[in-house]
Amino acid sequence: MVTITRTIPKNLTFTVQVFREGNLFVSYNPELDVSSCGETIDKAKMNLRDAMKGFLKSAAKMGTLAGILEEAGYIYHKNRWSDPELIVMDRVTIGS
Repeated sequence: MVTITRTIPKNLTFTVQVFREGNLFVSYNPELDVSSCGETIDKAKMNLRDAMKGFLKSAAKMGTLAGILEEAGYIYHKNRWSDPELIVMDRVTIGS
């Protein structure tokens, strides 16, 4: 069991996916299930980063950050959080 994390760990890496929806770009982080949007790809990514920081700060304040990070695949070892090892990211088409 991990001790309660009250501060956001530094240097964690997260996945960012960007989709176009009409005139907007929607950015999404699957590890935290957080999304945002913007008029450009860069703005959407910047807004997502801000949303993720806010989410992580709130989780730390509530004492749920460790559980959220563990569920997302991050590993706590020797008083430090490590990113999950991403092996493959791919797209698959399902058709009839």
